[in-house]
Amino acid sequence: MKQLKLLTMILISSLLLAACGTNSQTEPNEETDTIKKLQVDEDKPYIGFAMDTLQDERWYRDKDYFESTIKELGGNVKTLAANGIQSVQNEQVKLLIQEGIDVLVIIPTDATEASEAVALAKEANIPVISYDKLVMDAPLDYYISFDNVKVGELQAQAILEAAPAGKYAYVGGADSDNNAHLFREGAMNVLQPEIDAGNIELVFDQFTDGWSPEVAESNMKNLLKTTDVDAVVAANDGTAGGVINALGETILPVSGQDAERDALQRIIDGTQTMTVYKSLESIATTSAEVAIDLANGQSIETTQSINNNQVDVPAILLDPIAVDASNLEKTVISDGHIAKEDLNFN
Repeated sequence: MKQLKLLTMILISSLLLAACGTNSQTEPNEETDTIKKLQVDEDKPYIGFAMDTLQDERWYRDKDYFESTIKELGGNVKTLAANGIQSVQNEQVKLLIQEGIDVLVIIPTDATEASEAVALAKEANIPVISYDKLVMDAPLDYYISFDNVKVGELQAQAILEAAPAGKYAYVGGADSDNNAHLFREGAMNVLQPEIDAGNIELVFDQFTDGWSPEVAESNMKNLLKTTDVDAVVAANDGTAGGVINALGETILPVSGQDAERDALQRIIDGTQTMTVYKSLESIATTSAEVAIDLANGQSIETTQSINNNQVDVPAILLDPIAVDASNLEKTVISDGHIAKEDLNFN
């Protein structure tokens, strides 16, 4: 048993390149910080932030906004990232519970399998907030995200305006991510009436393992060998990038999401039609505020809920914004999401 625990801790320390105690000024890749108990003031709320990954650009911003808000509100916070491995995330949650967190905020690696992590927290009477991605089949206290059905609607509507007819490909996200299903639901709200009317033909409709741009690129290349495509609704900027790589010199209407720098540059260059901007500062600060309130024993009123196959989870759903070449400067740049000098407008 001791050998198993030791092996688990070694695995965690080797995978968590960015997990750290935020009261420390040491570099995040020091192994001691990944497993060391954070020295906290027990009179302050202690929030555990269990992240799916820090391998994608956007999640570093979520982490920074969340941690800084917790500290501004007088709390302690420790962030651990599982790098896409649910079993590691479950062990990280055990570690956070052992360290005495008051609230768990979790971005699940696997929407269903993360229910084990939630169960561990609930057994310890720790409230759980599901951040951006919904944990399924679990007794969550709150879900904080964006209106992800609306995200899909914005994507499909923009592509439909650019290509009112023709052969469409839908390049989804990871099947294991509930958000990917919500994005597709929203997209089909817009596309299905056009399919039924015979205006467009859906020639490809598939999820993308792990949200991988490489998988999206491979799938698109295989599709193009046998089928002409007039437009692509891609579920995020990563899959959009893979699609655009597969298209080569061909420029088609292609959607995205997350307002990543590379995607914004592609919009400027004319190879990507749009992206969906979801203010990371808004979701991170809102989640941090709710976490601190819960740690202080306060209840939070919501006007929405979303069912995760077990309970109707009280939800706070923020508004996404469609971004294209016409409003890029007035949205993501004006909001400080990205600096104008980080993009090439020439």
